[in-house]
Amino acid sequence: MTQNNNNIRFAVVGHHSRLDHAFSLMKSLNAVLFLDEMNHGSAWNHHRALLWANKQQERVVIIEDDAKPIKNFVNLVAKWFDRFPESLISFYLGTGRPPQYQSTIAEKLIAADKVQSDYITLPRLIHGVCYSVPKDGLDRVIANWNSQKPADFAVGDAWNEEVIYPCYSLVDHLDEISVEDHYDKQKRTERRRAWRLYG
Repeated sequence: MTQNNNNIRFAVVGHHSRLDHAFSLMKSLNAVLFLDEMNHGSAWNHHRALLWANKQQERVVIIEDDAKPIKNFVNLVAKWFDRFPESLISFYLGTGRPPQYQSTIAEKLIAADKVQSDYITLPRLIHGVCYSVPKDGLDRVIANWNSQKPADFAVGDAWNEEVIYPCYSLVDHLDEISVEDHYDKQKRTERRRAWRLYG
């Protein structure tokens, strides 16, 4: 699945227990791997990836090791960047988690279908599976980072603007047992897959 786009770089956020997934994704995207070998947690690792992204010339996509990119992923990402160069974009819109957003997602997808829109917006980032902060927004996200929040909410709340979600996700989720020690101590038992998958 190796694809190239000179204006995009990729950072894989990985956990040591999913090393095979992380390396496979790194190779397929020609990405830089940020591996959490000591169980520091997802937010810690995403923050590392964002700090690295802020030093790159290209726009960076941060993708977790349990993401499953679709065929032609890189080229489709580039098209979304062309459309929304100044927006935070999430390339995954998932079922199950977080539960408090699922009814809103369903309503927004129905509304988007009615007007033939191919994306919705939400007021925060609700998934860390695959997203990209625009280059001009990285300083703000890093400066406003709250390490007490889970990675997705930390990114979205530091961004503090609407987030673009394609109605048809460009990655799916492996939906394996979560490796994160979640802040709310609740087990993740809901099905965590894309609402809709492109193609």
